[in-house]
Amino acid sequence: MLFSKNLISWYLENKRDLPWRSTGDPYRIWLSEIILQQTRVAQGTPYYYKFIEAFPTVFDLAEASEEEVLKLWQGLGYYSRARNLQTAAQFVVEDLDGKFPDNYKDLIKLKGVGEYTASAIASICFKEPVAVVDGNVYRVLSRIFGIDTPINSTEGQKQFKEKANRLLDRKNPADFNQGLMEFGALHCTPRRPLCDNCPFSSECVAFNRIQIAYLPVKLKKQKVRKRHFNYLVFISEENKTILQQRKGKGIWQGLYEFPLVETYSEATAENLVQEEAYGYYSVPSSSKVDLFNIEPVVHKLSHQHIFTKFWIVNCEELPQQGISFTEAGKLPVPVLIEKFIDTFDF
Repeated sequence: MLFSKNLISWYLENKRDLPWRSTGDPYRIWLSEIILQQTRVAQGTPYYYKFIEAFPTVFDLAEASEEEVLKLWQGLGYYSRARNLQTAAQFVVEDLDGKFPDNYKDLIKLKGVGEYTASAIASICFKEPVAVVDGNVYRVLSRIFGIDTPINSTEGQKQFKEKANRLLDRKNPADFNQGLMEFGALHCTPRRPLCDNCPFSSECVAFNRIQIAYLPVKLKKQKVRKRHFNYLVFISEENKTILQQRKGKGIWQGLYEFPLVETYSEATAENLVQEEAYGYYSVPSSSKVDLFNIEPVVHKLSHQHIFTKFWIVNCEELPQQGISFTEAGKLPVPVLIEKFIDTFDF
C-alpha cells in the first residue's frame, strides 16, 4: 500500500498534460491507447488530434472508408492497428449501439484490444481494478523489486501481471496505472534513470545492487530478415503512373505501392529485367528504365529490413490502367513510398 501511495503522489505532481487525460470518454481513451501501441507519445499525439478532428465520435470512424483511415494513419506503421481500429469501431456502432463495453472482460473482445489496452480503458474510464503491464511497467517493477525473469517469456509476463495486480490501488486504479506507466516513461527510463531523485531508491533492488543496466531481462530477438524491393515507377507521356494495393496478410496490407519486383539480393539493371515479376508487368520494350537511387533506401521494421531501389520507367503508354500523380498523392502508402514521392516531386 505504501508503494501505491507514493507512486500516485509522484504521478499527481509530475504527470504530463496530455489531451486524453482531460477526458473520461472511452472512445478517446481507446483511440489514444491504440495509437500509442508501439508509438512514442511525441509521435502519436499529432495523430490523436488528427483522428479526433476527422472522426470526433465512434460513429464517424465506423462510417469512414478504409482508405481514409489508412491515409490518416500513414507514417505510424503497424497498419493492422488502423484496420483493427475501424473494425472495432464498426462493431461498437453496429452491435453495441455506439456504447463501449464498461469492463475488462468485454473490452478485450474488441478487435485489436489486448490485455494492456483493455486494462487501461477499464481502469481509467470505469475504475475497474485491473493492472496494466507494458514496457514501462516491466522496467519499473523489475528494477524496484529485482525481478530477473525475462519480460518476453510466458513465465515473465505472468509474474509481472500478478505483481502489478498485487500492488494495485484498488480504490484508485486509474491514477495507479497511469502513474506506473508515467514513472517508467519520465523517471525510471531505459537509459540514465533519475535514481538520485527517486522516491523508491531506498527500496529499489537494482539501485542498491548496482543492477540498473541489467534489468529488465529480455530474451534475444528473432533474426532480422533482409528483403530487396525494386519499385517500377512508371511515368507515361500523359503524366500518369501505376499504384497497386497490397493484398494478403503481409506488411502494409491495404496500402498502395508502385509495381514491385522483389529479388533475393540487390538488383542491377541487367538481372532486374530477367526476373519473372518484371516480365509480369509487361514493361514496353521502348521504355527507358533508369535507376533513381544508386544506394538502396533502408527501411527498418521490427523483424525485417527492406533495401529498396526505385526504377523510373518512362514510356509512351502504361501497360495497365494508371492514375494521375495528383490522385496518387491522395492514396494511403507506406512511409517508404511517401518519402520517395516527396523527393521525386512529380
